[in-house]
Amino acid sequence: MTGRIDVHSHLLPGVDDGCKTVDESLACARLLVQAGYTHAFCTPHIWPSYGNSIESIPPHVSRLQAMLDAEVIELRLIAGGEINLRPEYSSATPSDQVVTYALARKFALIDMWHERIPEYVGPSIRWLQSLGLKVILAHPERMRAVQDDPAVIEFFTSLGVLLQGNLQCFSETVTAQTRRTAERLLAEGKYFLLGSDLHGLETLPPRLAGLERARQLAGDKIIDQLTRENPRQLLPS
Repeated sequence: MTGRIDVHSHLLPGVDDGCKTVDESLACARLLVQAGYTHAFCTPHIWPSYGNSIESIPPHVSRLQAMLDAEVIELRLIAGGEINLRPEYSSATPSDQVVTYALARKFALIDMWHERIPEYVGPSIRWLQSLGLKVILAHPERMRAVQDDPAVIEFFTSLGVLLQGNLQCFSETVTAQTRRTAERLLAEGKYFLLGSDLHGLETLPPRLAGLERARQLAGDKIIDQLTRENPRQLLPS
């Protein structure tokens, strides 16, 4: 049986700007379990500067899983990655090196940071889709382009892109653009998933507070769909 599934976390220690130490990773895992999570995808940044790859990520996941098991922390970890969709990504990345959820070559998580959507984004997404992948866009509510122009979301959905919301945005100040945008997307039923995007122990409590805030806004049924039911589609079969 699965409880909540965190679909976006920087839980692996020392591989990107997320958890720095094993102890920090273990502490985060304990908090996730207390919040009802039974599974977490480890989605380190796929940037050239970090060197995370389809070969390097699984051993990191296995080592951390062994430490969780030794501490009797009942959280099942699954490999994944967060692809920064750079202009050169599709031309520089062999198709068999695209990091996907569970390395199952079904769903790929991407992120980008733009005030306006560049021309390369559409072709890059279609290239990923040509590999048989369903593309999921991480935290669109944090993109200035989406905040400034709600129609940008229609651009992504028209391409068949699924949306993953960031839980922290729901606990930010009432006037924050990220919170207002996240609440709008939640109310409009635009999200396919909600994930913590945790980057360490200090960042996790406000993200879990955001989960509670989202639950108050949308109700248990919707939040369970976004944190339990839909995420099950990403699990290895």
